[in-house]
Amino acid sequence: MEAQDEKSQTSRPSDSKSLTITSSTPQLLKSELPTEELMGKGQKLDTLSPNIWSDEDNDEILETTDSDELKDKAPPDRPYWANKIEYLLAQVGFSVGLSTIWRFPYLCFHNGGGSFLIFCIHVLFLIGVPLLFLEMAAGQRMHQGSIGVWKVISPWIGGVGYTSFMVCCIVGLYYSVLMAWSLFYLVQSFQSPLPWSVCPLLRNSSTYDPECVRTTSTTYFWYRNVLKATDKIEMGGLPVKHLSVSVFVTWLIICISMIRGPKSSGKMLYVSVILPYFILFCLLIRSLTLEGAKFGLDSLLAAQVPALYSVEVWRRTGNQIFLSMGHGFGSFIAISSYIPRSNNCVMDAFAVALLNLVASLTAMVFVFATMGHLATKNNNKCYVKNAKTVMNLIVTGVLPPEVQPPDSLYYEPSSIYPKWFKSLPEQMKSMILPHLSNCNLSEQLKEVMEGPGVAFVAITDTISVFSGSTLWAIVIFVLLANLGLSTMIGIMQGIITPLQDTFASLRKQTKLLTVGICVLMFLGSLIFVRPSGSYYVNLLDDYWASLPLLLIVILENVAMAWIYGARRFLADLIIMLGRPISPIFRWLWCFLSPFVLLVLFVNTLIHLCRKNITYLAWDSSISNEVIRTYPLWAKVLLIISIVITILPIPAYFLYTLIDVAFPVSVIHSKVTVIFKPEAKGNS
Repeated sequence: MEAQDEKSQTSRPSDSKSLTITSSTPQLLKSELPTEELMGKGQKLDTLSPNIWSDEDNDEILETTDSDELKDKAPPDRPYWANKIEYLLAQVGFSVGLSTIWRFPYLCFHNGGGSFLIFCIHVLFLIGVPLLFLEMAAGQRMHQGSIGVWKVISPWIGGVGYTSFMVCCIVGLYYSVLMAWSLFYLVQSFQSPLPWSVCPLLRNSSTYDPECVRTTSTTYFWYRNVLKATDKIEMGGLPVKHLSVSVFVTWLIICISMIRGPKSSGKMLYVSVILPYFILFCLLIRSLTLEGAKFGLDSLLAAQVPALYSVEVWRRTGNQIFLSMGHGFGSFIAISSYIPRSNNCVMDAFAVALLNLVASLTAMVFVFATMGHLATKNNNKCYVKNAKTVMNLIVTGVLPPEVQPPDSLYYEPSSIYPKWFKSLPEQMKSMILPHLSNCNLSEQLKEVMEGPGVAFVAITDTISVFSGSTLWAIVIFVLLANLGLSTMIGIMQGIITPLQDTFASLRKQTKLLTVGICVLMFLGSLIFVRPSGSYYVNLLDDYWASLPLLLIVILENVAMAWIYGARRFLADLIIMLGRPISPIFRWLWCFLSPFVLLVLFVNTLIHLCRKNITYLAWDSSISNEVIRTYPLWAKVLLIISIVITILPIPAYFLYTLIDVAFPVSVIHSKVTVIFKPEAKGNS
């Protein structure tokens, strides 16, 4: 005790007043408190080397730091992940979501192919990994959720945590609907033939539904059987019964998975994270054996040089990285708050980013190979249709018999048709061409690569090309359901953890809190299972999510790099981990990341202001998808939702400003700082 008292006296500021700290929470490292409370008038803010690239500080910090500071000082009642594997599974499961399966391949195809892939890899490791490391380290360092962490870093941006909390709530509402769609398709997959593989018959008739005949059976099933979609967003209606049941089951599974906190969710993650990787590998092997897979992969690897200079491609690349990885939700912070401080979060950030990239690339190869096969099949149908057209024209005497295609064309149209057509005289070609359809493999690939969202129509089309389609349907929708579950667990961590850290009494009521939140979220999700609900999902996912998340990440980056101090934070991490960390992170946090994020934010804002916001709707009169413009009230709703989401940031800033300008007492909810005169003999 005497040694401790002596140590505390020597660490006092050389000011005329002493600083006594009493806390209801565990003692944090010194730099967790505001600088003006830690430093006396004569002290320097930072004693580290001014050279941003210097490694000399690392050794000095490690040599002069008391090893006791490395000990975990988290609340004794705070739970931990059972082991490092469960922790990593939680991080990977949250970052690898449903958009990995379709949005990434779609963006790659429409934004330069191989060029987009090169962009993604560079942005991922230069921007994505440092920001991921920042969020993981912040949660691990403070042992708090997003609300508590950013209040500690800087009270001026304390509202960032509240905005992250609101983003998790809103995204959780509509993301659970995506998982519900997967569950509904999974239940429907236990049939043979699959219900979306053929058009239904009219009631009391042997005639197929004409609305289905005018389109494809998979498209009809999606809009009419699953969504029961209206033709416009203005048309409302009560929640669809079978989707309401699916959403209820979805929230029931999520509630059971999280009822006991990390102890229960960690066990569920062994299935919901590992199983999708195994399924993806099986799908990859199967897709590579399909006819036309090589054409799809060639299209993937073909880099388009003009894309290198396109601002739009860079914007979409950045949005894909930040939105798909999950920066700004606060979930990485929440998940990391349940791991010991000595955990190597540097390697964790690289591991999560690499596994996310592996999943994206695997899904992309699978999708491109399968879409190449679908394009080849459609092109072969076009060849056969042209051959039949030529035969009909010969029968009617329009064309001479010598242009008749060989019988083998119907068995191998992809190889025989081009040879046959090339062997025709030029005069015959000019006679035939006006009667034929243009069979272009590249155009066929563009047609099948449609819809940037979770395109269940494309997925069900993909299943139809496999033999044993019922089994593969079950496998694929188990994959999608598990991806949705692991992401929802991460989103729920971003909701529950900040609440428990803000209201300490809720830590003892984890089960009741989890059930209450799941019930409220289920009721909110019913908005999106109405006949027009999918149009609201598109509105939020396509136009709302990007701006709040980018603003959150920018403020997080600036707060850590320039308000708290990148060198100061890195020094804390060196103390915490007990090992040196590359100083390149300081340069990335201070300069490259803020610049790229700011450019991306401004570009996204300009794009949103200048572009008409549209959605893909179902027109039952023509049995086809049409692009409609959102009505004015939907645009107003979008603006209001964006403003409400980011409102806590300026509101908390003003609250802090008023608190500083008119200080009544220096009392905080978690740390009470009391200034008292020091005895004269101790000056």
